[in-house]
Amino acid sequence: MGIDFIFNIVILILSVVVHEVSHGYAAYIQGDPTAHYQGRLSANPLKHLDPVGSFLVPFVSYILGGFIIGWAKPVPYNPYNLRNRRWGEALVAAAGPAANLIIAIIFSLIIRFGLGSLPESFVHIASVVVFINILLAFFNLMPIPPLDGSKILFSIIPQGLNMVRSFLERNSLIFIVIFIFLLWRFLVPVVVLLFSLMTGLNF
Repeated sequence: MGIDFIFNIVILILSVVVHEVSHGYAAYIQGDPTAHYQGRLSANPLKHLDPVGSFLVPFVSYILGGFIIGWAKPVPYNPYNLRNRRWGEALVAAAGPAANLIIAIIFSLIIRFGLGSLPESFVHIASVVVFINILLAFFNLMPIPPLDGSKILFSIIPQGLNMVRSFLERNSLIFIVIFIFLLWRFLVPVVVLLFSLMTGLNF
């Protein structure tokens, strides 16, 4: 497990950093400088790592399920500073998964157009990058607080259903644990299918 696990953790960390910085820039573009003032618009991983989400959860998920998932410290932003009050939070939330999907698409194209001429070691690295970034995008789009999907959901549902938001936020930790350790393994095949469609490879 040693080298593969460390290698995957490095790719995960770099990917979640891009994810979080994308949130920060999406808020900054919309008029909120909170992440900028707190030094979170930085590519330095040390500013974004979370002991639980960046190390403990990836380790446990790898041991129990054979895959790696995790997160970094959420980039702070003030929704009241966003110019678009209706969709601003959803746009900030969507920026992270979108960044991961863009990374996955770029490396998928490199694999598809370079297959046969690229070193096998590079294809392996690119494959892991694609898989982890699809995994991150898919995971973060789940409508469970504090994941990005919940913020997109809350922007869509009518204000009269605020009790749904309150219920999900109150019990978010329970839902996250259930999802990661009981339900997520049933959704991994969907990620594997997307990986194969994008790269033309079997994971």
